[in-house]
Amino acid sequence: MSFVEINITPRNSNNLSAEFEKIALPHRNLLFNYALKMTGDYDDADDLVQETYLKAFRFFDKFEQGTNIKAWLYRIMKNSFINEYRKNVKEPNKVDYEDVQNFYENVKPSEITSDHYEEDVYANMLDDNINEALVSLPEDFRTVIILSDIEGYTYDEIADFTDIPVGTVRSRLHRARKMLYSKLSNYAKQMGYY
Repeated sequence: MSFVEINITPRNSNNLSAEFEKIALPHRNLLFNYALKMTGDYDDADDLVQETYLKAFRFFDKFEQGTNIKAWLYRIMKNSFINEYRKNVKEPNKVDYEDVQNFYENVKPSEITSDHYEEDVYANMLDDNINEALVSLPEDFRTVIILSDIEGYTYDEIADFTDIPVGTVRSRLHRARKMLYSKLSNYAKQMGYY
């Protein structure tokens, strides 16, 4: 019995870093938009994107060349978000006593604002009526319609990212479009679309 020697040369760290920058970093804005949709907070979304890129770089040598980098990054982000959520549910909130003690002294009514980043994610590119209708959809349907109709992902990519079967993606997309149609039919008539 003879053995065939296979020489697999790992990607060196300089090439790995340059390759990562070339194929992964261009998707930062797309990842941030989706992170903002998931977290509803600008700072949390930024943290989630940073954590996603740290994990992606750490395991970039495991990334299979020629596969969909966006879906891989989205999967890392989704898993990070879910893991953080589970950790927060199991762990009680920790509050620093000094923060509580100084809270009432430092807070002024004019400083309290309610930012609605989740609703503003696509405000620059969508009309207010369309944006309101989109935000009013249940999260599962909103996610699928954003990934498909706004971000342009295929059914397979969406299924891979959301970890649901392709048939469920199609069903949710169909139902989400019907919901949007019913919410926007009067608006479409007013705008002269039909």
